[in-house]
Amino acid sequence: MATSFKAACIQNCAGREVAANIEETDRLTREAVAVGADFVSLPEYFSGLDVENGRLKVPAFPEDEHPALAHFRALARELSVVLNLGSLPIVSGGGKAFNRGYMIDRQGEITARYDKIHLFDVDLADGESYRESDTIQAGKQPVLASTPWCSMGLSICYDLRFAQLYRMLAQAGAEVLLIPAAFTRTTGKAHWHLLNRARAIETGCFVIAACQGGTHACGAETYGHSLIVAPWGEVLADGGEETGFVMADIDLEQVTRARHMIPAWQDNRDFTVTQVEPLRLAGE
Repeated sequence: MATSFKAACIQNCAGREVAANIEETDRLTREAVAVGADFVSLPEYFSGLDVENGRLKVPAFPEDEHPALAHFRALARELSVVLNLGSLPIVSGGGKAFNRGYMIDRQGEITARYDKIHLFDVDLADGESYRESDTIQAGKQPVLASTPWCSMGLSICYDLRFAQLYRMLAQAGAEVLLIPAAFTRTTGKAHWHLLNRARAIETGCFVIAACQGGTHACGAETYGHSLIVAPWGEVLADGGEETGFVMADIDLEQVTRARHMIPAWQDNRDFTVTQVEPLRLAGE
């Protein structure tokens, strides 16, 4: 098994038209592969993103009918590249969809699926609020994906804030963590870089985090700054705010070195939290 590869993050600003979003991300993927990318990760909801009154409106399809899934499976075969489709909305029944990520191998086969576990239900400053659970059904199962180089842990966007998920993935064998996102500009400016670097440092993993960026047709703003982070916490690539892609070399020997120096990713101790009664002095 090879221990190094070139990884790229695609950064787009998805609109309402699925066909136009597929065309743009196809072009960017081809450009990344043309300059050497072996592995390409796309953002969350790269095939379409809309927000209305805090409710996500994303064009969902049954899995076997989703045009983006069929298109990128064929593209993986054509280019002989491994793809992480950050997430696509897949009809789940009951009027909702799964926010589902896919790993696609060089033959265009689906090798892993992951349904986003943690849904973005938040109230931010200045009346900005989101209720992903209104339209999306939460997943339940962490997922490791096999690749020609290593096991990769799958996650999506808001999952980034739940450190225990990434510790579980690392302890199960992940050496690379995938965190495709459509992080809001508000939360991105405050926390995106910090959280991605923290997840890398805590687990001794590479982090590959493709993020949408820009002002969408609905007026919502995503942060961009797609990141590739080394296990010691160094930012190897930052996509800034413009549509495009970034790329970096992934040397898995760095995972071994980081974990040898700081083995905190595996040094769990079992404990329980107890409530301590306040000390009272005599006469009180």
